Amino acid sequence: MMNTIQMVNSNLTKLPPVLQTEVFDFTEYLIFKHQRQSTVETSDNELLLSLNLAMRGMEDEEIASYTLEDLRDKF
Repeated sequence: MMNTIQMVNSNLTKLPPVLQTEVFDFTEYLIFKHQRQSTVETSDNELLLSLNLAMRGMEDEEIASYTLEDLRDKF
């Protein structure tokens, strides 16, 4: 039984060179998309970790309540 790479190679050899180039371009796009997604996931995880560390210990703090008067600028 053929694995995926062998099946793709077999089909690729049946295509004219112009379409082989198109397949190559598509694989380059998929690699770029995968790397970009991995980077985004890593960045998201780092941001969540940073936020969790910054908020650590604040769970027990009282929630401040402000009135509209507290929010008005005083000149």
